[in-house]
Amino acid sequence: MNYPNENPFASTHSLDTNPFEDPAEAQASQNATRLEELRQRELDLERREQELAQKQEHIRRHGRNNWPPFFPLIFHSIQDEIPQASQPLITRLYQLWLVLAGTLVVNMVACICILASGSSNGGSDLGSSIGYLIFITPLSFLLWYRPIYNGYMKEQALYYYLYFFFGGFHLIFSIYMIIGIPSTGSAGLIQTIQAFTKPSLPSAIVGTVATVGWVVQGVGLAYYYRQRCATSDLGPPQGRWAFYGEGKLSPAKAELATHGAKAYFTRG
Repeated sequence: MNYPNENPFASTHSLDTNPFEDPAEAQASQNATRLEELRQRELDLERREQELAQKQEHIRRHGRNNWPPFFPLIFHSIQDEIPQASQPLITRLYQLWLVLAGTLVVNMVACICILASGSSNGGSDLGSSIGYLIFITPLSFLLWYRPIYNGYMKEQALYYYLYFFFGGFHLIFSIYMIIGIPSTGSAGLIQTIQAFTKPSLPSAIVGTVATVGWVVQGVGLAYYYRQRCATSDLGPPQGRWAFYGEGKLSPAKAELATHGAKAYFTRG
């Protein structure tokens, strides 16, 4: 039935359709597109299966532990354990800890260069720098990074007190290393300036890198330390800890008393 206003010459087919196109070729093109989509999905499924298999193998060997990657001892996952609002802060602190670990390595190399340049204090510097690398790297992770990590994960005040104490101690240590007093194991400012005036270019260059590393991690930690301690609300909104009150100190004490050191590395 035709309506009065209907255009009798209007086509019922889309103007985008090519009337000369071979239907077989069009169908083949569509099939090829679908096959490519299916192939991509299969590859994606295979990738996910491989990831799951790797995770299962990792859990079989080490449990849920994933850190450090080369010899997993503890479980560490900012994305899984830290509230989303606090993840950027903990990520920055973890990055600063990585800068510290790298700086300790560079500092030791700089002390090797200082010893090779003929410095009378080179032996003391190298010995001390090796000691710093062996002890400061794990202790800094355990004594100031892990407490602030636990504080935001568990919302218990004891961990914030630990961070406040040991984080402050580490800031003093950072200033000490930035200065770079000879025979102390620090390739800081004084040692680097002496290397430039000697001159000993390898010592000066590596010492400069070490000094910059000490400054970066020290200033970064000082910024976040001051940010946490600027007010009496030193903690996340759900677990604030004030110096004048117990807050959630008792649950943390009970947890440590019950589970010992294990509570330090688990969600609890």
